[in-house]
Amino acid sequence: MNKPLIIAMDFKDKQSANAFLTSFGNEKLFLKVGMELFYREGPALVEEWKVAGHQLFLDLKLHDIPNTVKAAARQLASLQVDLMTVHASGGIKMMEAAREGLASGANNNSPDCIAVTQLTSTSEQMMKNELAIDKSLQDTVIHYADNAKQAGLQGVVCSAHEAPYIKQHVSSDFACVTPGIRLSNNSADDQKRVVTPGEASERGSDAIVVGRSITRADNPYQQYNEIKKQWRNET
Repeated sequence: MNKPLIIAMDFKDKQSANAFLTSFGNEKLFLKVGMELFYREGPALVEEWKVAGHQLFLDLKLHDIPNTVKAAARQLASLQVDLMTVHASGGIKMMEAAREGLASGANNNSPDCIAVTQLTSTSEQMMKNELAIDKSLQDTVIHYADNAKQAGLQGVVCSAHEAPYIKQHVSSDFACVTPGIRLSNNSADDQKRVVTPGEASERGSDAIVVGRSITRADNPYQQYNEIKKQWRNET
């Protein structure tokens, strides 16, 4: 990954999403389509944005029995997205099934597949009290990342706080895609483990996903470029 800045397109419908994109003119972007927008608009929007020249991260976080995930991944691969997600908590066999489904459903290049470790809205206390996971959050994320590596995935979604430990304990070239990015003057909202773009870069993240800090900005294009400059350490 060449340090992409991925915009989380968390809009209620196609109209509001496309209205936001007018701020960027003809610039080609890396867009994340999550559950809200995909469930509303379906594959047609993904295809439209691919035709427009954007890269697409389809973030549906597949999590089911291996056979179901394999079949779903096969269908999603036909959309020719660039990146998609599964939940690491589904286990190695499920992640392997996702990879196999993508390979069988792609016309040419198979999309990269990364595994969600623990959501950046998850705290250590919540993980232990509500999810009944006794290991530390850091150890759990590293373990999930190692499973994803064994399953043949290209990387994981994790907080930038865990990125250096994944690089150290799993593989230095295993991709860490990092949400929970905020500028120093932004609200954390419902995120618990947030960092600035510069901190994510310093900690070894390979890509960052930014939503509200850009999509709710008064000047989205200006904010996008400021975050990109900090992320890529440009002066």
